[in-house]
Amino acid sequence: MTGTRIHPMAVVEPGAQIGPGCEIGPFAVIGPEVTLGAGVVVKPHGVVTGWTEIGDETVIFPGAVVGEVPQDLKFRGERTRLVVGKRCKIREGATLNTGTEGGGGVTRIGDDVLMMTGAHVGHDAILGDRVILANQAAIAGHCQIGDDVIIGGLSGVHQWVRVGKGAIIGAVTMVTNDVVPYGLVQGPRGVLDGLNLVGLKRRGVDRREITALRAAYQMLAQGEGSFLDRARKLAEENDSDYVREMTDFILGASDRSFLTPK
Repeated sequence: MTGTRIHPMAVVEPGAQIGPGCEIGPFAVIGPEVTLGAGVVVKPHGVVTGWTEIGDETVIFPGAVVGEVPQDLKFRGERTRLVVGKRCKIREGATLNTGTEGGGGVTRIGDDVLMMTGAHVGHDAILGDRVILANQAAIAGHCQIGDDVIIGGLSGVHQWVRVGKGAIIGAVTMVTNDVVPYGLVQGPRGVLDGLNLVGLKRRGVDRREITALRAAYQMLAQGEGSFLDRARKLAEENDSDYVREMTDFILGASDRSFLTPK
């Protein structure tokens, strides 16, 4: 454990695997089935428990609880996991639960994820890379959150919902249906209110691709046939990678219906 610093008032249970360069602060608790990658920081009063793997250079802030059992009444103590990627920041009071046997057995967080104060990720959820959960945002069990998604403060995502890559959810919004990639959702009962144009521009997406996405969105909103019929037609007629990502998402397997354009 080269360069590792463990405060004498921390609790690191036998069996825990601590990578090189880790820092574990006073009153932190590391459980016996935890693996910390290189350079992980667990600040005072942080808790990492369960069968949990933390990627390199992730920082866990005071009061965060990472790897506790699911908030699912069907859970009966089965052996399930939590995997957190590299360079994540898990802020004060955030909570992440392990998976359930019925949901695949693993909760998975990508790289470079920011969970702000009090954010929650439930059992069997899958988060992509560079996801941001603002203060008190809550992701229910079995959700799938794509890369580069931003979820505003005090917002909730219903269980089994999929949120596509690059989408943005406004603050104080309840999301009960799937959100297409690059969608913009806002309102107390979330509605699809356009595209995340600001996010696309910030990532340097080519203007032609943005124009193609806007045209695709209009077709999904106003074209002939059902929502799925319009998506199938788009898939056949459009050669934009971004539009293809959207149509693949819509036509993929889902346990929920969709938020559709107004």
